[in-house]
Amino acid sequence: MSFELRDRDLMGRIGRLKTRRGVVETPAFMPVVNPVKQSIPPRRMLEEFGCEIVITNSYIIMKNFGDEPGLDVHRLIDYDGVVMTDSGAYQLLVYGEVETNPEEIIRFQQGIGSDIAVILDIPTGWDEPRERVEYTVQETLRRAREALPLIEGDDTLWVGPVQGGAHLDLVERSAREIGAMPFQVHALGSPTEVMENYQFSVLVDMIMAAKLNLPPDRPLHLFGAGHPMMFSLAVALGCDLFDSAAYALYAKAGRYMTPLGTLKLKDLSHLPCGCPVCSGTSAQELKESIKGERERLLAEHNLWVTMAEMRRVKQAITEGTLWDLVEARSRAHPAMASGLKRLQSYRKEIEERSPGYKGRGVFIFSHDSTARPEVTRHVRRLRGSHSPSESGKALLLARAPSWRPFSKSDEFQGLKEALDESLGEAVDRLQISFFSAPYGVVPLELTETYPLSQTEIADPLDWETMELTAELTVSYVEESGFQEVLLLVGEGDLDYTVRERFEEFGEETEKGIHILSAEGPWKKETRGRIVAALKRVLEV
Repeated sequence: MSFELRDRDLMGRIGRLKTRRGVVETPAFMPVVNPVKQSIPPRRMLEEFGCEIVITNSYIIMKNFGDEPGLDVHRLIDYDGVVMTDSGAYQLLVYGEVETNPEEIIRFQQGIGSDIAVILDIPTGWDEPRERVEYTVQETLRRAREALPLIEGDDTLWVGPVQGGAHLDLVERSAREIGAMPFQVHALGSPTEVMENYQFSVLVDMIMAAKLNLPPDRPLHLFGAGHPMMFSLAVALGCDLFDSAAYALYAKAGRYMTPLGTLKLKDLSHLPCGCPVCSGTSAQELKESIKGERERLLAEHNLWVTMAEMRRVKQAITEGTLWDLVEARSRAHPAMASGLKRLQSYRKEIEERSPGYKGRGVFIFSHDSTARPEVTRHVRRLRGSHSPSESGKALLLARAPSWRPFSKSDEFQGLKEALDESLGEAVDRLQISFFSAPYGVVPLELTETYPLSQTEIADPLDWETMELTAELTVSYVEESGFQEVLLLVGEGDLDYTVRERFEEFGEETEKGIHILSAEGPWKKETRGRIVAALKRVLEV
């Protein structure tokens, strides 16, 4: 095994990718190194910036240095870390052809000592007719099969690319078939134009189509992904490796990277960063520096920011706060927010692959937060494992008290004493539960379990969260065996939403739905009305 899993959060993971040159901790960003001209020397990338791995282009090396005897990629770019080489597929995508063939470029990468190498696949590109997309998938798979005898027994890690673009069924097929081959790493091809056009919801679909059909024990490389604002989203979906030349290309265009987007240097009055570049100069000095120096400093800043964000993502995985980071970064751009909303379509798949309790509370900021694995897991487990619907029991479903855990709140304890005193043995025929955003129903006996007592939610609730809570609450009652239900609501917006939904449900079901409305449902003066209503329901 070349990939060892160390920690997880959502579908993101910290791993150790073992190569013949050394071990790389993932998720990892690989700066693209031009073998002919570098804006930042690769040796500095390793020693100063902490880049354990870089990527360069074997096709460009072959065209420029292929005749040199004893050619070694590490010596060529003066870098002692792990080197991944691409095969020239990008040039094939841009220029339509390359002056090599699949076998030649495989042999060349083996000869120059690549630690990780890519076969010469056929990139799908973007906005291509389906017939062309099918060809890129079929031809890439054919080349992958033909490559196997050439790379068998090799100590280089070989990458099997997944193609298909926005045609998700073809991405799935490509992933399944290439995942059945003995490649150590996989890569999702053709996402660059999707990211350049800020189509992050499409990117989410592409990643998930590949990820869910590839072997989980192999790292997934997202080709051409290098802007720090999208790392957390892609890692949350299971991407492990990233590469880009954006740090240098943006510098040439006078663009200044931040974790929340890109700024134009000419518009900056201050440098909002604490990296060595920004700590040692001012915005005005940077603007007035000579062009070559300015580009170098901007490239260094961009790389510092990129590497810092990758470290931030790793720390979030370790803490169990990756979802919080994804939500924070989704505010960088409306398209990023669209990507987060699209991620909600995969809440089931993410929950199934996400670890349990990691010692952190749950923050619910908005409806987007309700797709967190903790919420999805509670709803699934409640439906699958909690079976309180014994024959003859009735359900008291009350708005949750303000204090957590609900069962220990003074508000509830006062009502419980009144019920025990007034109902006698009949209280044993009563199931008490609460409705609470965003989980829906919280049975009394589960109120102290994680995450129900470890959740903080922003007030006031947004409309979507209230609607979801009402729907989950009604669904629970509908699927349960309770034939008599007393709903206790107050006058808040969530109470109103739940009551309205239960009134509709009461007209559709044969269950006895009784609604008791009180201005202060937990006040002492309300307890008598609750007891009286329960006596009628329980026929006491």
